[in-house]
Amino acid sequence: TVSMVDLVQPEPVWEKTLKALITLGTRTAAAPSDTQQRLVWVLNYSQVSGYGSISPKLQKMSKKGTWTKGRNVALKNLFENSHTMEGLTSQDQIVCKSIKCEQDRDYGYYGRVEYYFDMATALPALAGHPLIFLGEVEGPLVELVAADPEIRIAREGGTITLHMEPDPREMDGEILLARETPTRFKIYRFDDDHHLMASLIEKCSTIPAQGEALVKKTIDALSSKVTIQSDIAGGQGAQEIAGDATPHALIMPWQEGISIGFRVAPFGPKGPYFQPGQGGRTVLARIDDKNVQAARDLALEEANTEAVLAACPRLDFMDSILDDFQVDDPATSLEVLLELKACGDGVVLEWPKGERFRVRKEVSFDSLSLKIKKEKDWFKAMGELKIDKDLTVDLKNLLGALDNRQGRFIPLEDGLFVAVTNDLRKRLEEFKAFSEAHGKGVRFSPLAALALEDLTDNLPKVSGDKAWKAHCAKFSEAVDPEVPSTLQASLREYQTAGFKWLARLSHWNVGACLADDMGLGKTIQALAAILLRAGKGPSLVIAPVSVIGNWEEECRRFAPTLNPVHFGPGDRTKTIDGLQPFDLVITSYGLLPLEVDLLSGVQWQTLVLDEAQAIKNMHTQRSKAAMKLPARFRIATTGTPMENHLGELWNLFNFLNPGLLGTHKKFTERFALPIERDNDRAAGNQLRKLIRPFILRRVKSEVLQELPAKTEVTMTVEMSREEAHLYEAQRQRALETIAEAEGGEAGQRHMQILAEIMKLRRLCCNPALLVPGTDIPSSKLKVFGDIVGELLANKHKALVFSQFVDHLALIRALLDERGITYQYLDGSTPLKKRKERIKKFQEGEGDLFLISLKAGGYGLNLTAADYVIHMDPWWNPAVEDQASDRAHRIGQQRPVTVYRLVVGGSIEEQIVALHKEKRDLATSILAGTDASGKVSADELLGLLKGSKGGDM
Repeated sequence: TVSMVDLVQPEPVWEKTLKALITLGTRTAAAPSDTQQRLVWVLNYSQVSGYGSISPKLQKMSKKGTWTKGRNVALKNLFENSHTMEGLTSQDQIVCKSIKCEQDRDYGYYGRVEYYFDMATALPALAGHPLIFLGEVEGPLVELVAADPEIRIAREGGTITLHMEPDPREMDGEILLARETPTRFKIYRFDDDHHLMASLIEKCSTIPAQGEALVKKTIDALSSKVTIQSDIAGGQGAQEIAGDATPHALIMPWQEGISIGFRVAPFGPKGPYFQPGQGGRTVLARIDDKNVQAARDLALEEANTEAVLAACPRLDFMDSILDDFQVDDPATSLEVLLELKACGDGVVLEWPKGERFRVRKEVSFDSLSLKIKKEKDWFKAMGELKIDKDLTVDLKNLLGALDNRQGRFIPLEDGLFVAVTNDLRKRLEEFKAFSEAHGKGVRFSPLAALALEDLTDNLPKVSGDKAWKAHCAKFSEAVDPEVPSTLQASLREYQTAGFKWLARLSHWNVGACLADDMGLGKTIQALAAILLRAGKGPSLVIAPVSVIGNWEEECRRFAPTLNPVHFGPGDRTKTIDGLQPFDLVITSYGLLPLEVDLLSGVQWQTLVLDEAQAIKNMHTQRSKAAMKLPARFRIATTGTPMENHLGELWNLFNFLNPGLLGTHKKFTERFALPIERDNDRAAGNQLRKLIRPFILRRVKSEVLQELPAKTEVTMTVEMSREEAHLYEAQRQRALETIAEAEGGEAGQRHMQILAEIMKLRRLCCNPALLVPGTDIPSSKLKVFGDIVGELLANKHKALVFSQFVDHLALIRALLDERGITYQYLDGSTPLKKRKERIKKFQEGEGDLFLISLKAGGYGLNLTAADYVIHMDPWWNPAVEDQASDRAHRIGQQRPVTVYRLVVGGSIEEQIVALHKEKRDLATSILAGTDASGKVSADELLGLLKGSKGGDM
């Protein structure tokens, strides 16, 4: 029974408000009102203010069939002519109708006419347009969608709360632009109903539990006008679906990489996006003019997203801004995409329109097949990388694409990358470095087969012709010969290993570079190798004049079955015509170019270039002559296979194994420039791997534990005031001379700078070398005299090196004045005199041995000295090291001390500073460190400008 009290009780505010909302929700809204160019729209957006602006651009079709970047279109032109302008769609014309025209009186008496977009009309009219770019025409295409405000209905304890977002009463205008995803923007346009809803909701933001039934009716009524997120099921007139809990990875370009945000789309791609696990459990929206209700499983959304993040460990190291991950480089971006792709159906990848990286699955050695066959002097390889059942890439194109790889991702076509394992990537890059494109495949030197073993041995699908199989079989044969019994010497363990290595390469018929450190007995190892083939015919040794005698002596002493023949004196033609097995012809580099025709007429069994750095310059006559000599086995012995730059190494290997390093041009492109200019570690590793089978290098510290210590001391010599003034005047004169010569050929400029530097170097040694007859004394000569006095007082002997013969003459004058005994050797000393003076010094005649650096920097055994004095630094420290090791070598019983006299603040100090870089260039290839390159003309000029000559 209903009492009168019940009938007259006033209706609660919340109930009255909900009924008003229901009535509001049932209102019917009034209906809103192939070319060579097209209109596109650029959207500029401020995340802070929610303000958006648009600018139109007119693009034209180019002759290549692509759209131009576009030009700005005047709003006046669109205002007046959009209805007749070519290429505008009906939607473009509707947007253009929102252009307003007003006269601005702030610009003088007549003012000016201003054209602008009425954004409250223009942005909604632009919704759904297919050609909207973000920020610029080159930016990503974005989607602009009309959206309704959202009402959030939530249970909180025993009550129900309502909240409207965005609140139209807080907006400055009729519209709001909001970024929903990286490439999707919502346009909220607020009408009177929205303002009324916001006011009503404010009055009933909290509703008691008994109002739930009326809340459901409210949901049904309002779902056609707003999107509803609710913890309460409603929408009885709406189509019900199970909300999709699959996370969507929304991907956008960002810097050089990508930005990734994770959202869920319960209704699919046409509906709104939400943060995973956040919001209402029931969502109502209008999709394709239908009310649709989705039930969300928030826990499942969150769990699915966490599972994707767990499968993408690289994201743990990425920056996260507003819940989006920022990946700033292409290689890492592709790694992340590969991890996302591996999630399969567990994630949906969404890209901006026109922007897409496609990453195929990771492939390894199992996916690559090769076919190798002999083709003239090369081996040719063809093959393919099978990515999946629908896609294969041939070997030539695969190697060509490596230049544009991103990490281990190789581009195959526009936007498509294949991921290869890091090991396969490394082997493919080596294959590319060791080969060259040819026809439908690639070709490589037969000698590169050893460097390619890491690739071919790992491939399950390699087929080769008979020549390839025989070639591989030869390299795999066991070669372990005994040291010839006719060698009358007891080899050290490392020397025996060196002989066996030479024997193995002799068996393979390939050249060998024995690059042992100075003083480790390269000559005796070479003699042992010569004996292997001596019975089949004559052998040839080409060496510096200074060591010819040493070769003859060691041959008679250690290999008595060989017959040393000094090619030079007498009838040379008769000497060549009378050669027999076991003959060992020994001649000099100086004679080689003169008698190359005679020497190249013999098929030598073994050919040895001793101190082979003598042919480092490919343009010299001696180098060209050496290339013409025929030999079944070639050996280069040198402690410095590379003194200045990698071009010297190329020339050495062009003698030993032509074709291994390719042409000089290709070698420069593949190895020299990347290593010397760019410090490219990968290129350095590839070059080392390529030459490793054919070069053997041991250093004294590794194999001669019994060798006494060597101490190196750089002594700084201070200039006198007079020397400093003279030095600075000469330096300024040099800079002026170089400046006056500016504009000439690059090579001439380089030589001009070197000539001026040479003058300063000579001045550092002694002012008399630059200004003959000067009365300015040499500070360096005084320091030298002091050192010598102390050494002789303590019963020491010393080798004294200078690269300037006239400098040695001044030193000799000082020694003669003081009555100090010495031996002397320079390039003009006859061979017989050399031997006599070396022998006398070793037997104790002379306290000092004065030697010009180039004439005596190698091939001499002068262990009677335990001190070495370098009077002036040479560009390359390897030359100095060789000179120092005339004393620090097998047979030396005492510690060796090396002095370098360097004038402070001068060009000499600059040169010494370069020594580390020069050493690094060699060790980068032989020992695995970083490299530096040649000294350019500008760098030389920098040395000249930087050597101020100390205090004046």
